[in-house]
Amino acid sequence: MTKKRVLELRKLLLEANKAYYDQAVPIMSDLRYDELLSELSNLEKQYSLEDPQSPTARVGGAISSIFETVEHPTPLLSLDNTYNEDELNEFDTRIRKILSHDSYSYMVELKFDGASIRLRYEKGALVLGATRGDGQQGDDITKNIRTIQDIPLFLEGYPPEVVEVRGEAFMEKEAFARLNNYRLEAGLNVFANPRNSTAGSLKMQDPKEVARRPIRFFAFDLLFEDGFNRNQDQKLALIKEYGLPANEFPVLCKSIDEVHKTIKLLGQIRHELPYETDGIVIKVNEESLHEQLGSTSKFPRWAIAYKFQSEQAITRINDIKLQVGRLGTITPVAELEPVLLAGTTVKRASLHNQEEIQRKDIRIGDQVKVEKAGEIIPQVVEVVPTKLKRNTPYQFPKSCPACLSKLIQYEGEVAWKCVNIQCPPQVRIKIEHFASRDALDINGLGESMVDLLVSEGLTTNYADLYTLTKDDILPLERMAEKSANNLIKSIEQSKTQPFERVLFGLGIRFVGKTVAKDLARAFKSMKALQNASEEDLLTVESIGPRIAHSVKEFFSEPRYLDILSMLELHGLQLESEKKTISSNLLESKTFVLTGTLPTLSRKEASELIELHGGKTSSSVSNKTTYLIAGNAAGSKRTKAKSLGIPILDEAALLSLIKDSI
Repeated sequence: MTKKRVLELRKLLLEANKAYYDQAVPIMSDLRYDELLSELSNLEKQYSLEDPQSPTARVGGAISSIFETVEHPTPLLSLDNTYNEDELNEFDTRIRKILSHDSYSYMVELKFDGASIRLRYEKGALVLGATRGDGQQGDDITKNIRTIQDIPLFLEGYPPEVVEVRGEAFMEKEAFARLNNYRLEAGLNVFANPRNSTAGSLKMQDPKEVARRPIRFFAFDLLFEDGFNRNQDQKLALIKEYGLPANEFPVLCKSIDEVHKTIKLLGQIRHELPYETDGIVIKVNEESLHEQLGSTSKFPRWAIAYKFQSEQAITRINDIKLQVGRLGTITPVAELEPVLLAGTTVKRASLHNQEEIQRKDIRIGDQVKVEKAGEIIPQVVEVVPTKLKRNTPYQFPKSCPACLSKLIQYEGEVAWKCVNIQCPPQVRIKIEHFASRDALDINGLGESMVDLLVSEGLTTNYADLYTLTKDDILPLERMAEKSANNLIKSIEQSKTQPFERVLFGLGIRFVGKTVAKDLARAFKSMKALQNASEEDLLTVESIGPRIAHSVKEFFSEPRYLDILSMLELHGLQLESEKKTISSNLLESKTFVLTGTLPTLSRKEASELIELHGGKTSSSVSNKTTYLIAGNAAGSKRTKAKSLGIPILDEAALLSLIKDSI
């Protein structure tokens, strides 16, 4: 009888899920659903009847506030895009030129406005769900992914041993509106748009909360490890065969002319769809041609996104205010008469810079046409002509609105900057960046706390953080003793972060995570980097003239050197961990690691290479000596083959070292 009731409840709840998520026609109240789910959960636990395919398995337990990072076996590249039909024709011309024939077709698919995710199935079972991240690495959000009703825990049909799935998580318009209404009634902040709410929901710490969010999913690509080519139309068929949700509007086109016709057709129906779309994705259908067409560091050459023209509205500019960025860039922002645009109320729009204001002759009081660039970012398109008398032309100020320091404009740049490193908005943003997850990772040092520290005069730069005591921060608003202790502890722990993170945290112009890592690897210490010439900097593979000049400019500023001295005094890691070199057997050799090795982790393999004098790099180039490839090697193997770079497995690497010895 108990088993019969369990099966009955599972069926009923699965039907309810389908009605709510697939058909948007709920067949029961939320309360009734929760009651039945609770009954099922209790029965499964009491009689040991748990099943991974049960509706109860879609809600996991608590997870860490910091997600584990996972490497993508094949990079999740972005897509080059265009808004122009002529540029789409140029894309087709390039394809034809590279291939030297026109025996190819295009698959045209809707581009969803959501968050890209990656799924991994082994022996048909879901084992991993990850965010796109930076394309090379993403966050492991498997427990959250398991709560999305559209995503099967087990594939149907006869999938191979390993299947990688690429797709888009999103929220339907109506569900998004319901979510915002609920939050409004509950006194919570509403979300700006479905994409932001989806991305934010996927990164929540509690899978139970994620399960309550109306997240949908479409799969649009499959990757296999068997080496067989499958065309995009075949992949879309397999997506359905495996029980994965697929969009209903893919169109196979035999020519670019058919692509244009399909774009017009889909453009006409997109506003009738229950979800947001911001364009069309055009892919060369034949996977066998992808390798020949290749990729840039950012985009595949065999695909492109055609973006729809943004929705527009007319409103009034009530005022123009200036924002100060982390690097002192002054950005003018139009304060608008609120207007509904692409489903959201727009109150502000970036005016970018002084030249843009002058070029468009934008003045306070003007009626203007606004749009969302890429359906996301509001911007002023043009002034609407009027017979009414206009205000005087807007005069861009000569001093910083926050600290009154004189603004400067670097040669060749349009932006005006405040170069006062003590400028309060800059100080706040720089400290936030310094404390961010990818830098010093100081928990509890968010925007509001940084604002308090700066406004109370407790910090004027990020080095001041290391002088703070519990007695300094305990009197601050909403600060309890436990919170104060935790913050001080986290600040102290940040002293152990490696040199590359400290370097990234400094906020040097153009120096992101990857560049900071390359600089740390090349120069080993802050002193060596400080003393390096621009010519020395240019010898690093990822460094160009712009970055080299920016680094030298940073280290030529006495105030920054004072801050670095303070960081050194406080015990931060300003040099790379010294590694013992066993031999110089691999000296002058550069290795790139990809895929999963049988016994060594990537970190272990890198350390082994460096132990014998070799270097490792994250990308394949003409300077690469060897590619070390494991399972699921992906695009790096393809690029290495095209460049004629020797490809070794783990055993060959170990043999290389052994033979050299």
